[in-house]
Amino acid sequence: MEKESNDNLMQTNTAYKPLYYLIGLAVLVNFSGLFVPLMDPDAGVYASISKTMAENNDYVNLYFQETDWLDKPHFPFWVTAVFFKLFGYHDWVYKLPGILFVLLGAYYTYLFAKKYYNKSIALWSVFILLTSMHIILSNNDVRAEPYLTGLIVASVYHFSDSLSGKWGWPLAAACFFAGCAVMTKGIFTLIPISGAVLGQLAITKQWKEIFHLKWLVAALLIFLFITPELYCLWKQFDTHPEKTVLDNKNVSGITFFLWDSQLGRFFNTGPIKGKGDKLFFLHTLLWAFLPWALIMYAALFTRIKNGIKKIAGEFNEWFTVSASLLTLLVFSFSGFQLPHYTNIIFPMLAIITAHFIWQQVNSNKTAFAIIQSVLTILLPVLAAGLGILYRPGLSILFLICIIGSIGALIFFNRLFSIEVKWLPYLRSGLALLTIALFLNLFFYPDLLRYQSGNRAAAYMNKHYPGEAAGRISIYFPSGEFYLHQPTYRTDIPAISRKEFTKTKYLFITGEEKKKLENDNILLEVVKTFDEFHVTTLSLKFVNHRTRHKELRKQYLVRMLK
Repeated sequence: MEKESNDNLMQTNTAYKPLYYLIGLAVLVNFSGLFVPLMDPDAGVYASISKTMAENNDYVNLYFQETDWLDKPHFPFWVTAVFFKLFGYHDWVYKLPGILFVLLGAYYTYLFAKKYYNKSIALWSVFILLTSMHIILSNNDVRAEPYLTGLIVASVYHFSDSLSGKWGWPLAAACFFAGCAVMTKGIFTLIPISGAVLGQLAITKQWKEIFHLKWLVAALLIFLFITPELYCLWKQFDTHPEKTVLDNKNVSGITFFLWDSQLGRFFNTGPIKGKGDKLFFLHTLLWAFLPWALIMYAALFTRIKNGIKKIAGEFNEWFTVSASLLTLLVFSFSGFQLPHYTNIIFPMLAIITAHFIWQQVNSNKTAFAIIQSVLTILLPVLAAGLGILYRPGLSILFLICIIGSIGALIFFNRLFSIEVKWLPYLRSGLALLTIALFLNLFFYPDLLRYQSGNRAAAYMNKHYPGEAAGRISIYFPSGEFYLHQPTYRTDIPAISRKEFTKTKYLFITGEEKKKLENDNILLEVVKTFDEFHVTTLSLKFVNHRTRHKELRKQYLVRMLK
């Protein structure tokens, strides 16, 4: 491994000081989506569940739309509910803990890379992590993955500490973070953690360490740390076989947690199914890990090739490669795949990529520097094309940001004394941050004008405070989170028979409006909203000339006597 012998080498690296500033800028950019409204469905669902938990002071049962909810474990909801208690029910409060867990991941990424490589690679690892496209996107549309980004690398770091010397405290810390990860997404979160440790021990031929007694202790500790989750699931579901959950009765929450939630999706035998593509994550990473994706693939290939050749003394660290490859392999054969699943190994990929860049620069190789220079130009051009095609509402702030960003890209080397060989890599990260600012400050706020649920809730809160809302088929979790009063689900026959009396305000589709009017229900249209499922963009919607063809009308109506 290329470990620096002393700090003097670091002092000669003139990209060292600028990295502090760029990492600080990257942290700020990751917070730039904090006040963007929540996106349906997932963020709206998670926020609504956490809000219900906090309002009811019930940290055992998970409810969504007044119904028992069995899909994800409790940990993110516990954390978010505590933040709601402290700071109130706001979208930025929902997002804040997720971003903080990503920063926890950045901290442990730094510690890990510094331990096994050097301080320069550690700083580059943090910079790469915080300027990866899907990390920034996920810090806007917060789900479970930001939590896992921090928890998994923290667990791997402490497990690595437990391999040498005293293992008591490091092992306990590793198991605590692993247990929290399991209580965030399920037992599949142990794949990158166990893969990292077993891969390291197997490749370095530490056979005795594999069969050490401490791994039994680790298993017991992880089980101990997940007992709160097991208790909550047992209490809400296993003790109530009469409940109808996932269209079935006699549903075991513990069985779902240990099998159906993750293994059931992997084998496509659970209640939630998908269609797997063996190459899905390979091509997803090409955009999700921008602007570092091509370097990352080259770094993985080089590490594996050199490892097979057994180049003496070059590598002593295989945690990162083992965790990344095993996770990608298992997820690629899963029957249920989503782009944000890869976020959990981004800290490992960032370390591998940073080490490769360090090698390239110090070997005076320029091929990837040229690629990053091309990306530095191409990415803003693509963002500009998106802006021209979409035409979001712009402001003087937009012009200031764009001019400032272009100026920073052009004159960055004049602001700091930087060796030319580092510039292409620094500029490509800065270019990605520029695009992220455009997305979070202009594109997404404008895009969410077409998510009708949160807009209807805001209109109700302003013009009809204290009034609840009814719905028939519209699914708008974010609107339910934003609305200060409850929402109630009903159906057309109940309304037609005058059986629905909980509120006179309904949020309905155009088809439902026609059916109610055909049943002689007098309706007054209070407000009409344009609707589009903003998390599944299409070219026709993005194009401002054809967008109107993709929009649906949804109505806030008042039932008249």
